[in-house]
Amino acid sequence: MRIVVAHNRYREAQPSGENTIVDSEIGQLTAAGVEVLPFIRSSDEIPSMSKAAKALLPISPIWAPRAQHDLSRLLTEHRPDVLHLHNPYPLLSPWVVRTAHRHGVPVVQTVHNYRQVCSSGIYFRDGVICQDCKGRALGVPAIKHRCYRDSAAQSALMATTLAVHRGTWRSVDRYIALTSAIADHLRDYGIPDERIVVKPNAVPDPGRPAPLGDGFLYMARLSPEKGVDLLLDAWRRHPVGALGTLRMAGDGELRPLVEAAAAERPDVVYLGQLDRAGVRAAVEASAVVIAASMWHDVLPTVIIEALASGRPVLGTALGGIPYLVGADAPREPAGTGPAEVASAVAGGGGSPMPAGIEAGEAGWVVAPEPAALAAALPIARAGAAALAPAARARYERTFHPDVVTKQLIDIYAGLSRTPSRA
Repeated sequence: MRIVVAHNRYREAQPSGENTIVDSEIGQLTAAGVEVLPFIRSSDEIPSMSKAAKALLPISPIWAPRAQHDLSRLLTEHRPDVLHLHNPYPLLSPWVVRTAHRHGVPVVQTVHNYRQVCSSGIYFRDGVICQDCKGRALGVPAIKHRCYRDSAAQSALMATTLAVHRGTWRSVDRYIALTSAIADHLRDYGIPDERIVVKPNAVPDPGRPAPLGDGFLYMARLSPEKGVDLLLDAWRRHPVGALGTLRMAGDGELRPLVEAAAAERPDVVYLGQLDRAGVRAAVEASAVVIAASMWHDVLPTVIIEALASGRPVLGTALGGIPYLVGADAPREPAGTGPAEVASAVAGGGGSPMPAGIEAGEAGWVVAPEPAALAAALPIARAGAAALAPAARARYERTFHPDVVTKQLIDIYAGLSRTPSRA
């Protein structure tokens, strides 16, 4: 099997989980015997481009003629079975879908954000969830609010690109939705069920989980949509030391808030930006990982890393978080499933879970409000040991590279036997 993986890498100065996932997926496919032909561009190339190439940049999200020429040559020379697209902006353009179809090559796209509809891709503006552009032929609100790179001109270009390529996106042969929430987003956009497959990302297996540590770990970009304010507000509602230690890792515009909280309270520790070894150590030192997103977060990789290490997760009930912790799955009968065990622990042997808190297979989800998160913190701490084995089991069953790579190869195999959409 021969697969073209097409991706426009985000700038290295802007750490991107999507870049990491694409690199990891290429490695996993290669290890499984798939021949991968990378068709990669990087936004870091832009400063060194010629004047002529830079002059064409404003139209590249819509068409990107050089990318189409290079892709046509690659498809003609290698005759791949499938083209797998990740991020097309700005140097590839969604037009690569049309180019692949012109060569008779079916297209898979992994949906990492909401940019079929939203110019910023995250359905979040001015500190709150925003879906003002849903259902519009042209995303005028995105232009008005300068949603793309805080530029009216670039927002107008992106909104126009989304309008121009509505038909392009609806011609993709198979969509990979990273969670059930992304599948719902695609259905709402008009993609039929038979062209949507839910397949999450994988993270490498860290091996047998270490014994649970104590306290909580928050590891994310320190920005408003990631819920820094929400978490600190909820944490301050408990006496110092009542919940163990809150470790916070990452960097971003709200770093001063985290540093101030660490200076204010001895039970808050700021770890800074961590490398892979630092991430592993921080996870192992903790009992519960927190994902306090205030937007419909697609697939926070930190959650999968937590499950792989046997750490349950406390998250907000937004985006893909309920799917990741198994809070959107049907409950097991007879009250013996992991969610029922967690609920019994939290409720003191069978009392109902407090309002606004829902137990899942591998953690808990709450409304994105300080009071709800504050109420859930002691519940999660008390129930961590009961859910730790279920967290690891969910990783092995759903997010292990062997499982996810097989699922991806099956998607390719199904498409390579089916004529692509013209």
